[in-house]
Amino acid sequence: MSDRRIGVYICHCGGNISDYVDVEQVRAAVEREPGVVVAKTAMFTCSDATQQEMVSDIQEQNLDGLVVASCSPKLHLFTFRDMARRAGLNPYQYTQVNIREQCSWAHGHDHQGATEKAIRLVRAGIARTALTEPLMPVKIETVPRVLVIGAGVAGLRAALGLADLGIAVLLVERSPEAGGWTGRFGKTYPSGKNGREMIARLVQEVKQRENITFYTGAELVEKSGSIGNFTVKIRISRGDDITANVGSIIVATGFEPYHPDEGEYGYGMDGVLTLPEFKEAVDGAGDGLFYKGREVKDVVYIYCVGSRQRPEQGRGHTYCSRYCCNAAVHASLLAGEKSPRLHQYHLFRDMRTYGRFELLYQQAREKGSIFLKFDENEPPALEKLPDGRLKVTLKDFLTAGEEISIITDLVVLVTGMTPRHNNQLTDILKLPVGKDGFYNEIHPKLRPVETVVDGVFICGTCQGPKNAAESVASALAAVTQCASILKKGYVELEPQMAFVQTDLCTWCGQCARACPYEAIEKGQDEGREVARVNEALCKGCGGCAPECPRGAINLKGYTSAQIMAMIDALAKEI
Repeated sequence: MSDRRIGVYICHCGGNISDYVDVEQVRAAVEREPGVVVAKTAMFTCSDATQQEMVSDIQEQNLDGLVVASCSPKLHLFTFRDMARRAGLNPYQYTQVNIREQCSWAHGHDHQGATEKAIRLVRAGIARTALTEPLMPVKIETVPRVLVIGAGVAGLRAALGLADLGIAVLLVERSPEAGGWTGRFGKTYPSGKNGREMIARLVQEVKQRENITFYTGAELVEKSGSIGNFTVKIRISRGDDITANVGSIIVATGFEPYHPDEGEYGYGMDGVLTLPEFKEAVDGAGDGLFYKGREVKDVVYIYCVGSRQRPEQGRGHTYCSRYCCNAAVHASLLAGEKSPRLHQYHLFRDMRTYGRFELLYQQAREKGSIFLKFDENEPPALEKLPDGRLKVTLKDFLTAGEEISIITDLVVLVTGMTPRHNNQLTDILKLPVGKDGFYNEIHPKLRPVETVVDGVFICGTCQGPKNAAESVASALAAVTQCASILKKGYVELEPQMAFVQTDLCTWCGQCARACPYEAIEKGQDEGREVARVNEALCKGCGGCAPECPRGAINLKGYTSAQIMAMIDALAKEI
């Protein structure tokens, strides 16, 4: 007989589970398990009413363990942990069993099999819960200073946001000047503000703040420590090294525009420009638009150059750069202001002026721009004419493939954003990189600026294509995350992490080699070399435990004993 007092709650999930799993049969099967004193079903275990019922049961029945069989822990793990905490139960003595995604949804064709599998899964959850022990979050003191890497519009705005909250900032920029690509342009969308003036104002504000230290021509060369107390070494171009302690790091290293290959859509021909090159020409123009002393009367824009390419094409990128349609249409409106008689043709695969930027597209059409759609398998062809002008030929998709030729002065290749190559920085910070080459956040909607490296945040275009306003929004999100860590003076970490039984450890180093977070190091215990876990770095993945030949390293909350008990419960006859 178990001396534990466990409550088990099985969710109908409004039919998502109960339409395929006989939840009453599951309840009846598990209520006889050792240690179970409460076994109930509920239509929605996540509802306020059912949670309050659980709180009452925990308090009235003196429950010291809880199992909820419902949906994925990714959805409601913290919901039920908070409920357990309110009831006075240690939240780490709660187990969530997934009988929706891993059972009812996977086995809708076999109701009896789904029910039997659910019984086994809930039994395994009970077996694990019976061996749980109370755990407490690990508290780490924090240094009230942030390193911001990159001084484009996102990095500058992040630095100012932190300074406004009273947090000291170390701002470093690899280039000799701040501003990034925003600082190279005049009017920018969506605000219509002058990019150069906007950057100059931000830089001036940064220099006026006493709690911001700003270095240009500087880069991160070393990083050690962990969330709350990183030690960073910054190398300045003149050869000096600066060492500082920071509580967190914000990466805002920006992007590079796509650079077409020679001959790609005619690139390399006189009169064929990329969108950034054209934007700089428009910004520098007075009355009228001129190219090499000749007035420009016609412009053709070719969209999706370097973006949305098929892998077999062997160049460019498969992703949509998102901002380029808006930027190109905006640039064409500015060009039209400089040269009202300018004829403009937009050759596109799909026009993606998302959200309220659809108004830009509408405005461009009203001002005379012509939009022609082409098939990706039959891209426009360019030809240089004897008089120096360019001939662009395409098959118009909207007129059933009618061939159209346009004689033009300029061709603008609408190029997208590509990730900046920061291999050294990526290696130093251990940042995850996606298939597209940009830095990866943990979750694009729920945790959009956090990385898997605790205390290291990303913002701006280093994590994917954005316009200036979106970059600033992500920068302020990163500021909020930093402030939530540093203003309290400490950070709490999940206690479900690796621990070493030093009496069994002989330090072979296999666990340290297996750890992807470098959280295990060599230490001393009574004169013997043993493994030590840096709790601030450990993510609780458990990759080290199976590597130990002596079974000396384990995982809090998922010990070897708990795993074996779960396996026995899964294998037991129904």
